[in-house]
Amino acid sequence: MNELGDLAARLLAAPASCGPVRLVAVDGHAGSGKTTFATLLAEALGGAPVLRLDDVATHDELFAWTGRLREQVLAPLSRGGTARYRPYDWVRRAFGPERTIAPSPALVVEGVGAGRSALRPHLAGLLWMDLDARTAWERGRLRDGPSQSAFWDGWVPAERRHFVADPSRPFADVLVRQRTGPHDADRPPGARGYALLPGPGVITERDGAETGR
Repeated sequence: MNELGDLAARLLAAPASCGPVRLVAVDGHAGSGKTTFATLLAEALGGAPVLRLDDVATHDELFAWTGRLREQVLAPLSRGGTARYRPYDWVRRAFGPERTIAPSPALVVEGVGAGRSALRPHLAGLLWMDLDARTAWERGRLRDGPSQSAFWDGWVPAERRHFVADPSRPFADVLVRQRTGPHDADRPPGARGYALLPGPGVITERDGAETGR
């Protein structure tokens, strides 16, 4: 995982993007492996905290969570303060006890929509899990099982609409592809390697200007 270590070093060397913090987004289709990769990246970043967008979204607000994230996380961190949020419980359909995120050198934000336009000005890096939607959704359905089939039936069109209106991949700094060589085929997803490729775009509008990286 030398590539991952090199990436972490570059991210930590980048200017802080939200107060003293470097926000690093891991975006991609549901089922594309964001959670596993974000955990590995956080370890490479020296044990950086990870904010899962599943904790910010709700059944009624699959993608309409920007205001809550801005108020509870981005605003306090931008002032050098501690973020405070209540993660959503998808079983109870209610917000749970408060959690905190103290300012740190890096914070990984993981989930579908992490690279949306409203967040990009606050990002030090945007990574896209480069797996096509159909394959990712099939993996997600298999992972979650038949009990979640109704949820997936609603999720797929909602995600499709989101990325049509507000795509993330064109702005990614890095494309993350899971290796599927002969030595990887029989290994669990978390144990497989990754290819880290240059992304296709720029992160927009930091201080009112586009900046390529």
